[in-house]
Formats: sequence, structure tokens, C-alpha cells
Amino acid sequence: MDRVNRKNIFVAAIMHHIQHYNPDKYWKMRKVVITPGSGILYRIKQLFYLFRIKRMDAFNNASMGTDIGFGAHFETPPHLQHGLNGIIISHYAHIGKDAWIAQQVTIGQEIDKKVAPILGNNVIIGAGAKIFGAVKIGNNVTIGANAVVTHDMPDNCVCGGIPAEIIKYKD
Repeated sequence: MDRVNRKNIFVAAIMHHIQHYNPDKYWKMRKVVITPGSGILYRIKQLFYLFRIKRMDAFNNASMGTDIGFGAHFETPPHLQHGLNGIIISHYAHIGKDAWIAQQVTIGQEIDKKVAPILGNNVIIGAGAKIFGAVKIGNNVTIGANAVVTHDMPDNCVCGGIPAEIIKYKD
């Protein structure tokens, strides 16, 4: 049982200071950085936020082995139930709404190509899972822990294994 109440305002502030990662601020700033805008003030704001999120990324990469590619597109901020621990996401990846990503997950691009996985909405990725290449993952898909996904997965399924195969379809 987790004895630390992460919802306590003081505990959250200390954790954010130590980890250099505040999820609410990080994802709000990231949205401003990747959203096109006009005007010198908006551009200055983008550059300032870029500096801040890259600082957070650099700290988390050095301390936790995390690398979320700058160009990775998220429809909504993902649920990172175990924090940023070891998560690597390609610069070219596209993640749909309400994704759940566990620790040590890799979403990688094809070697020497600018294509990476496209994940649908409500995708749950188990700890240690790897998704590589020009793969399309459907909506409402659950990928099991340590699975290696190298080909497309349809909507509403549970997959797992190395290489990943469909285990069952969801009702």
C-alpha cells in the first residue's frame, strides 16, 4: 500500500520540485509549444515553455531514462500511473485520447525512417511493452506487459506476447 498521499498539496509540491515534473504544468506548456500561433509575444512564450519542458525532459532522461520526443503528438495528456519511469516515445508517434502508459514502455519508430506507431483512443499499455514501426493500434486496445507489438492491432482487443498476438476481443 502506498503510504504517501500524492494528492496532498504539500507532498505534490515536494515531488514536483524533486522530480522537476509537474504533470499539469508540463502538458499545458507542451500544448502551447506544439500549437502554431502568431505574434512575437506568443513566440516568446513558446520559446520560454520549450526551455522549461526541455529542462524537465533532460532531468527525467538523466534520472529515469525517460525520453518523450518533442514532436510526439498526444490528443490528451496520457495517464502515467507510475510516472515517467523509463518511458520512451518517438518524435513521430501519435497517441490518441485517454492513453494509459505504464513504466518502461517504448513507442519507437522504424530505423532510419520517420514513421512511428499511431495509437487510437483508450489504449492501455502494460509495463515494459514495446511498440515499433509503422503500426496502427485501434481504439480500446489493451497491450499486455512486456508485449512486443510489430504489426497492426484492431479495435477492442487484448494483445500480448512476443511478438504480440490477439489474445481476445473485448465485448
